[in-house]
Amino acid sequence: MDAGPLPFSYRRYALGLLLAVNLLNYIDRQVLFAVFPLIKIDLKLSDTALGFLGSAFMLSYLLFAPLFGWLGDHWSRTRLASGGLVVWSLATALAGYSTGYRTLLAARATVGVGEASFGTVSPGLIADFFPKERRGQILSWFYVAIPVGSALGYLLGGVLGQRYGWHAAFLLVGVPGLLLAIPIALLRTPPRGGDVPHPGGAGHGALTGYAALFKNRSFVCNTLAMAAMTFAIGGLAQWIPSFLFRVHSLDVAKGNTLFGATTVIAGILGTMAGGWLGDRWQKRSGKGYLLVSGWGFLIGAPFAAWAILAPGLTGCMTAIFMAEFFLFLNTGPLNTVIINVTNPAVRAMAFAVNIFFIHALGDAVSPSLLGWLSDRWDLRSALLVTPFVMLLAGVLCFACGRFVVQDVAVAEG
Repeated sequence: MDAGPLPFSYRRYALGLLLAVNLLNYIDRQVLFAVFPLIKIDLKLSDTALGFLGSAFMLSYLLFAPLFGWLGDHWSRTRLASGGLVVWSLATALAGYSTGYRTLLAARATVGVGEASFGTVSPGLIADFFPKERRGQILSWFYVAIPVGSALGYLLGGVLGQRYGWHAAFLLVGVPGLLLAIPIALLRTPPRGGDVPHPGGAGHGALTGYAALFKNRSFVCNTLAMAAMTFAIGGLAQWIPSFLFRVHSLDVAKGNTLFGATTVIAGILGTMAGGWLGDRWQKRSGKGYLLVSGWGFLIGAPFAAWAILAPGLTGCMTAIFMAEFFLFLNTGPLNTVIINVTNPAVRAMAFAVNIFFIHALGDAVSPSLLGWLSDRWDLRSALLVTPFVMLLAGVLCFACGRFVVQDVAVAEG
């Protein structure tokens, strides 16, 4: 429910609560990939079928995002976030009762529906709690859930899966989300657009609002950069645990613990550094957020290639750490660009369109594509596709910088 001016202590509480839910979001999303080797053996799956388990989640995630985006700009954002949390938590837990490939596939697709509801409304909620000049750092705090939640998903999935089986891993990580559904539903929020209500919020129809976004050059270019990033990082996130299992002979528990620990340290450092650098560079240049992200992609891509080609485990994990640090620099900045170049009245729709395209062109296809290439070549050769896509993401960030200053002025006008 919308409220008037909120005390700073309550705003921090809201940030902490949404961060906790986002943490569970990524735990429940990534736990699947930690138990990939166990599912492959138990259900006797090809890499193509295994990869489609990840793609099924993303397909439902992106297909339902436009609906939730429109609802998010016209209905209660907290209720949408709470309802999505209930749906994906139950679906994750029910995956633990899957008796075969089809039931597991259905459960993972349902997880995508719930997470689409939360994903479209939560960034705008976060932005409305804090002033514009702090958005990069604030969103970085929110998105630090990506490396931490992913790492916990790998860690919990690996340890629980190794000890109790992959069914138990899904069941145990799915239940905790239900505990936060009521606090999210009762959360008080400031008016849409920040401390001052923005006019015209209810006047945007779905078609009008979505059509306007495709005319926004910065929004389109930024979304394409994020799509390239999502293709690469999404594919690596899903296949690196299996890569460590096959190429470096690590068991599921050890491989996921090592990868999870590396991800959480590099991810936290990279995400927070990206938010701080983005806000700092943005004060000097209207395209500061894009410069931080673009250079992060260009520097991180060679490290990603080194991680895949390194003959020894030490070199591999060192390169993974460096690659993740530089790649996570973009997390806060690129999401802040979306907020800055769009009108507050259509912000949930903007994130819905962004979610649709970054996943439709990104990790909805990359797990299955990399799995298909792995079946025909080998996993190491298939993964080498990803560094080249990271370079493309960097080029698109720099291209977006040509339009962003003008489009921010239009959004604020």
